[in-house]
Amino acid sequence: MLFSGFLAAAGLPLYVQLPHFAASMGMSLSSIGILLIGLRVLDFVQDPALGLLIDRFRDHRRVIAALALLGMSAGFASVFSLQPGMPGLVAALILLFTSYSLASILFYAQGVAIAETGAPTDHYRLAGYREAATLAGIVVASAAPSLLIWAFGERAGYAGFGAILAAGGALVCWLTTGLWIIKPAAPPRFSIRDFLNAGGGRLLALGLINTLPVAITSSLFLFFVEDRLGLAKWSGGILVLFFLTAGISAPFWWRLVARYGPVKVLIPSMCLSIAAFAGAAALPEGEALGFAAISALSGLTLGADMVILPGLFASMLATANLPAGMGFGLWSFTNKMALALAAATLLPVLGWVGYVPGGPNSPQAIAVLNASYAILPCLLKTLAIALVIALPRKADAI
Repeated sequence: MLFSGFLAAAGLPLYVQLPHFAASMGMSLSSIGILLIGLRVLDFVQDPALGLLIDRFRDHRRVIAALALLGMSAGFASVFSLQPGMPGLVAALILLFTSYSLASILFYAQGVAIAETGAPTDHYRLAGYREAATLAGIVVASAAPSLLIWAFGERAGYAGFGAILAAGGALVCWLTTGLWIIKPAAPPRFSIRDFLNAGGGRLLALGLINTLPVAITSSLFLFFVEDRLGLAKWSGGILVLFFLTAGISAPFWWRLVARYGPVKVLIPSMCLSIAAFAGAAALPEGEALGFAAISALSGLTLGADMVILPGLFASMLATANLPAGMGFGLWSFTNKMALALAAATLLPVLGWVGYVPGGPNSPQAIAVLNASYAILPCLLKTLAIALVIALPRKADAI
């Protein structure tokens, strides 16, 4: 659980904080978007290759984990503590995202090996505990910058954030060596045909479309709260509430899946998510309690997404006897591509319509921010529901 919690710091919190951090360092929204999509182009080649490496060197997972965690530590320190210019920032982010990819794929692949020693539903039970720890890490990593900035100012606060995460990576590396005791069996050679025949392509498409709404709201959250709602002082608390609700709900969702099946649980949770996004679009400025309630509902549905979809994918890999490292290399790339697509498309659009973070903005710019944050996710979630409905009936029995 420590490993999962630390990994969380390089996921959603980084995408929540990075646009705001980079803007405070003087970068334009367009530059931030281009930088993020460039990193995802690297992932297009990198993530499947890292998954292949993990499958091939399965007897050396403890060493791979140490390299990944220490690489993340160095990356966090370089990005937030050293606060370099553009060339240094690009190099530091490459190190950070590459190390995160390696650690994340390794961790999910090890989860498949652990779950295979128990009952079929253990994929979802393990996902519930894993994602609860992940979301606990997200809460800490999301709240820490706001608290540090409040106490020490913007530059010093972000520097402290980087130092804390760097030390955390080294500590987790030391405390989690026992995680790699279970050695996976030699996996079969990865086959695209077998992967697609098992439903892997459908699940990757679903994962991409379903992750896009969360990616959009993560990238635009601070901008929406500060400039659309005028609730800058509430942003840290509401963000913590969002992730805390998601973490608390994770065990609840896997119990529902064990009783009713993943598809029958996933569709209602997606409908609740649409209701939350629609509510955010209609909120008047200054409505703190209303937005807190909507954020709690959104967090509840995020818990379902983070438990059910990875569990469904892991179960598919195990049932089809496909290599978990390569499989989760593709899954990792898909999820991160959603995060990058959100930033790379919407941030330049906001810049084009004249939106300035924290500055005076026209009604048109605020309207585009509102539509991007709250209305577009409704459309994407509707498409995700259609993809879930189109899944084979056997998916609910996985």
